[in-house]
Amino acid sequence: MMMEQLRETLPLWVQASRLHASEGQVASYIPELAKAPADALGVTIMGAGGETFSAGETDFPFTMQSISKVFTLLLALMDNGEDGVFAKVGMEPTGDDFNSMLKLELVEPGKPFNPLINAGAIAISSLIHGDTPAAKTERILSFFNEAAGGATLSVNEDVFRSESATAHRNRSLAYFLKDNEVLGEEIDVEDVLRVYFRHCSVEVSCNQLARMALLLAFDGFDPLVGRQLVPKRYVQIAKTFMIMCGMYNASGEFAIKVGIPAKSGVSGGILALVPGRYGIGVIGPALGAKGNSTAGVHLLETMSTALDWRIF
Repeated sequence: MMMEQLRETLPLWVQASRLHASEGQVASYIPELAKAPADALGVTIMGAGGETFSAGETDFPFTMQSISKVFTLLLALMDNGEDGVFAKVGMEPTGDDFNSMLKLELVEPGKPFNPLINAGAIAISSLIHGDTPAAKTERILSFFNEAAGGATLSVNEDVFRSESATAHRNRSLAYFLKDNEVLGEEIDVEDVLRVYFRHCSVEVSCNQLARMALLLAFDGFDPLVGRQLVPKRYVQIAKTFMIMCGMYNASGEFAIKVGIPAKSGVSGGILALVPGRYGIGVIGPALGAKGNSTAGVHLLETMSTALDWRIF
């Protein structure tokens, strides 16, 4: 499809997919997230030259939530290397809910199955270099800003406080990791959680999310500044996890129906990419039973089918 056709067709696709928002509900277990408009849907597609195609509600900010886990994984890999990271987390999908602790107890050696479930992302947060939680958060924000093309992203403090105050399951996971010695003796659990909640609460727009996805689409090379920001090997690892685990325990279905690397968050955001071509940012706050945007997933499936994006 030619660029002009895409520009004309994208609003029609958004209009059709928006109807699927009624199949979901806005996340309410983090009270601040419940304030998002349930019927909103927006998308930005960004190409290698910085050209963008947007439709729907792309201007309102939303927090990254689990999308941030892709980028903290990359930073942890750059800080510790593959051996250091995979000593603490596995490489397998779980088939369980993103906040499940089931396999931490049932499967030896008791480390999280992958870095994109909550337990895994908490372990990854402990690996980010920095002397204090504030220093770690500062490094994370700096990396996110660089990935977003020099943006000035910030933490939504209201969401951070809301998330921290209601995160009983995540606290349980973190203390379980401490008991299993995934978090070392020297690590303060509450310090790790503070870092985790803050990076989940970083606020972005569709355009900024698409810009971050563009970096992944080009294997860590930023085509707009002409520089390799992340080693290609680490981006390959992250994209593999996105295919296997990026859409929670609906990742297999998403791989079959949509067929591109993606990572969702419970704010309704989805970061997706077409390798070597596009970075994509989607927001649709109404979530289905597995925690993914109902309208957003439908839109990505529509686009992938029409534009032949599937990588398989």
